[in-house]
Amino acid sequence: MLININPENPQPRLIPKVAEALKDGATIAYPTDTYYGIGCDIMHRKAIGKIYRLKQRSQKKPFSFICSDLKNISQYAKVSNYAYKTMKRLLPGPYTFVLEGSKLVPKMMRTAQKTAGIRVPDHPICLALVKQLGRPIISTSATLSDGEILSDPSAIFDALGTQIDIVIDGGPVPGRPSSVVSLIGDMPEVIRVGLGDVTIFE
Repeated sequence: MLININPENPQPRLIPKVAEALKDGATIAYPTDTYYGIGCDIMHRKAIGKIYRLKQRSQKKPFSFICSDLKNISQYAKVSNYAYKTMKRLLPGPYTFVLEGSKLVPKMMRTAQKTAGIRVPDHPICLALVKQLGRPIISTSATLSDGEILSDPSAIFDALGTQIDIVIDGGPVPGRPSSVVSLIGDMPEVIRVGLGDVTIFE
């Protein structure tokens, strides 16, 4: 199913419809402030399994996930004063922060070191979905098996429409990755340089 949602003012009737589908185990493609992402309800094990198979990815490599705001992050990760101040300055934005996951994070979504990658994208559609769902959604880029990244919703629907339940057309996105920064132990480490400015960590 391909659904058009306004990227600036998501239609109030459509967000609950997609959130209900997520609760029932739907997988979705949705816009962020970087790429189009593929996701599902973080608590729906079967749906998470579908995304692992779609991405042909080892379950030893957990996906990052989207929270709605800093308060939401503090439920799913251990947030120090330093991490809080850092994230407050930069979020919402094109960053993935690696933090120690809390017990609320399902085991299959944490690394062996019990860390988790968490995003708060600067995009109204995915933030509205997470708020409506009341739980985070998985975030992984929409790619083909050869690694090609799909940044057009129509192309995603054509290529992956049989494997994804809902593709949200929310217009164009930058098509570049987020910057990934570990804040473990209050020792910032830039893991990947992407759209977000990381000069403050140098």
